[in-house]
Amino acid sequence: MTPDDLARLSAAAMWADDRASQALGMQVDDVGPGRAVLRMRLREDMVNGHGIGHGGLTFALADSAFAFACNSHNRRTVAAGAEIRFRAPTRLGDELVATAVERSREGRDGTYDVTVAVGDTVVATFVGRSREIGGALVEPEAT
Repeated sequence: MTPDDLARLSAAAMWADDRASQALGMQVDDVGPGRAVLRMRLREDMVNGHGIGHGGLTFALADSAFAFACNSHNRRTVAAGAEIRFRAPTRLGDELVATAVERSREGRDGTYDVTVAVGDTVVATFVGRSREIGGALVEPEAT
């Protein structure tokens, strides 16, 4: 089995139980070793009192892309910390695309960069720090 195959199987296993990302209408576009691309369209219930996309939902999309990227090695991994910088507002109907890339992975710790964009405009940058907690997403006999 290739690392790409393993990443796809790990993503499928995660997606099956990821009720939060599903409820927000996210879609997994691509996943590979140490990387993931997810998208989400902003609905009426995702716009705040200023008429712009709620920052917490932009964070949620970035966090989900980060989660799929850091779990792509078939090692159960959670966030140890994260930060986001909002660079431009989002609007009702915008399709946000979050691209997560592994910057480093040493031992049980990792660092991931996530860019959230609407078209060619970067609307947020996110840095996530991960920690492996033990176990696999896909059983060894499936790999």
